[in-house]
Amino acid sequence: MTAQSLLTTLLPLVADLSRELPEGERYRRLLQAMRALLPCDAAALLRLDGEWLVPLAVDGLSPDTLGRRFKVSEHPRFEVLLSSPGPTRFDSDSELPDPYDGLVAGLHGQLEVHDCMGCPLFVDDKPWGLLTLDALDTERFERVELDALQAFASLAAATVNVAERIERLTLRAEIYREASGQQHKEMIGQSKPHKRLVEEIKLVGGSDLTVLITGETGVGKELVAQAIHAASPRADKPLISLNCAALPETLVESELFGHVRGAFTGALNERRGKFELANGGTLFLDEVGELSLTVQAKLLRVLQSGQLQRLGSDKEHHVDVRLIAATNRDLAEEVRNGRYRADFYHRLSVYPLQVPALRERGRDVLLLAGFFLEQNRSRMGLGSLRLTSDAQAALLAYNWPGNVRELEHLIGRSALKALGNCRERPKILSLSAQDLDLPDVTAPAIEAPVDEIPVVTGDLRQATEHFQRQIISACLERHQHNWASAARELGLDRANLGRMAKRLGLK
Repeated sequence: MTAQSLLTTLLPLVADLSRELPEGERYRRLLQAMRALLPCDAAALLRLDGEWLVPLAVDGLSPDTLGRRFKVSEHPRFEVLLSSPGPTRFDSDSELPDPYDGLVAGLHGQLEVHDCMGCPLFVDDKPWGLLTLDALDTERFERVELDALQAFASLAAATVNVAERIERLTLRAEIYREASGQQHKEMIGQSKPHKRLVEEIKLVGGSDLTVLITGETGVGKELVAQAIHAASPRADKPLISLNCAALPETLVESELFGHVRGAFTGALNERRGKFELANGGTLFLDEVGELSLTVQAKLLRVLQSGQLQRLGSDKEHHVDVRLIAATNRDLAEEVRNGRYRADFYHRLSVYPLQVPALRERGRDVLLLAGFFLEQNRSRMGLGSLRLTSDAQAALLAYNWPGNVRELEHLIGRSALKALGNCRERPKILSLSAQDLDLPDVTAPAIEAPVDEIPVVTGDLRQATEHFQRQIISACLERHQHNWASAARELGLDRANLGRMAKRLGLK
C-alpha cells in the first residue's frame, strides 16, 4: 500500500474527529475505512467491559453479532490480542478457535474464518478494546503490513477517545452491571422504541420519583427497574426486589414490613422486611397489581409517611426508600372496576413508564437473539452457534406474544434440540427456521368455536367459577397441560393462573 493511498483513506477520519457525529455512525465510518485500507471479509470494533468484549460496530458480520457478548476467557484469540502490545496476525492453520466462525455475513457454504488479525486499542494508556479483521480465504493477510494496522489503530483510539469524551459531556448513563460481578445485564437494542425507553430511564433515573413500569409479560420490566436504580444517586445502595404474585397474602406483609418473634405461628425470630433492607436504596415491587386492597392500604401509609411497623410490634421504624413498581395489568381499569385503590394507584404512577413489546422493536430481535446464542454457545461448549438466513427471517416475522422471555427460551430449546439431532458434535451449529419451529405466520388464524353463553341460575359466584373451570380446562387440553403456554393464551401470569386453578379445584 502506498503512502498516498494510506493518506487518502485516513484523512476523512481525521476530519471526522472535529465533527459532531452519532457514536454508531462514527464507528461505522471507522470500519468502512479500515476495510478499504486492509481488504477483508469482516471487521469489528469491540469494547472491553470487565471480562467481556462488547461489539460496538461490525461490518461484514451477521447482524446478531452486535447482540453477542464475548467472554474473553472463553475465546483464546481475543486473549492473545488483548495481551499483545501491538497488531497480531494468526497463522492460517492456527488451532485456536475463531469467535467469528459462522458469523461472516452473506456466505452459505464456507463458514469458517481462515485468516485473522487484530490489534488492541488503548485510551489514556489503558486497554480499551480491540479492532479485528477476518477473511474466509487462506493467507489473505499474508502481504498486509502490520505497521498499516498499527497506524490505523492509533487513529481508531483517537476516534474512540473523542466519542467517549462527548459521551461524558452529555452525562450518558453507564450500562447496568450486576453487583454480583456476574455477566452484566444490558439493555440491548437499536430500535427507536428502545432508544426512547433508554432516554426515559436516563431522565427519571436521576430523580427520586416513584416509577410504575408497565408492559406485557416477558418484556423485561425487572431489567428496566435495575437500569433506573443504576442511573440514580442511590446506585451504590441496595436494590431489593419482591415478586408480589409469588407469595400468599398472609406472608406479603411480613415480607414487606418484617415481624417480631411470636407475631404469628412460625415467627421464631425477629426479621426485617424488604423496606428496611432497602433503606437508603430502591425497593422494586414486581407484579404489584396482585396486591390485595388490605396490603395496598398499609403500603400507602408507608409511602406517605416513611414510617412502618413490623408485624406484632408497636414500634415505628423510619425508612428512606425509592419505590419502583411493575405490572402487566391495566391498573387504571382495575381502579374503575373497584379492584384497586385509586389513591394507591396514583401514588405508584407518579412517573409511568411503558416498556415496548418485542414485536414493536423491529430488528432488535436479531441483536437479542445474538446475545442468547452466545450464552448458549458457552453453556453447551460449542465452537459456534449461529442462525441461518431463513431462521433470521422467521424471527423477524414472528409476533412474539411472550416477548424477550419467549425468545430466550426459544433459542435455548432450539439449540439443545439441534445439537441432539447431530450424530457428531459439530464445530459450527447452525439453527434453521425448521429448528426454531415457530408457528407459521402466514397461516390463516383458526378461530376457536365459541360456546353459547350459559344461562345463569342461582348463585352467580358458583356459575362464574364453573365457567372459569371450563375455560381453563379447555385451554389446558389445547396445550397438552402446559401451564405456561395456557397462561400466555389466557393473558395471565403463570403464578396467577396456578393460584386460580387451586382455588377452582383444578390443581
